[in-house]
Amino acid sequence: MNIYSVIKKPHVTEKTSLSSESTNTVSVIVDREANKIEIKQAVESLFKVKVANVRTVNVAGKVKRVGRNAAKRSNWKKAYVTLQEGQSIDFFEV
Repeated sequence: MNIYSVIKKPHVTEKTSLSSESTNTVSVIVDREANKIEIKQAVESLFKVKVANVRTVNVAGKVKRVGRNAAKRSNWKKAYVTLQEGQSIDFFEV
């Protein structure tokens, strides 16, 4: 799999912001077919950092309603990437 298609976008929430400060962990949305080895290689090559650990979560899409119509959002995969000491990724640099 191409490293540019493994990582789709950063997953920035209040919870992930706090964990990035305290445990040096970033959260990204990845391709559903990507495994931990591919995610580690993609993060290391794209952001020029060293990865210590990768944890993945398959997230089920929610059922949403608009009026009387109901539709299901797509399932997606999230990866928590723990970086080694002294490494950091700033998704939104000022």
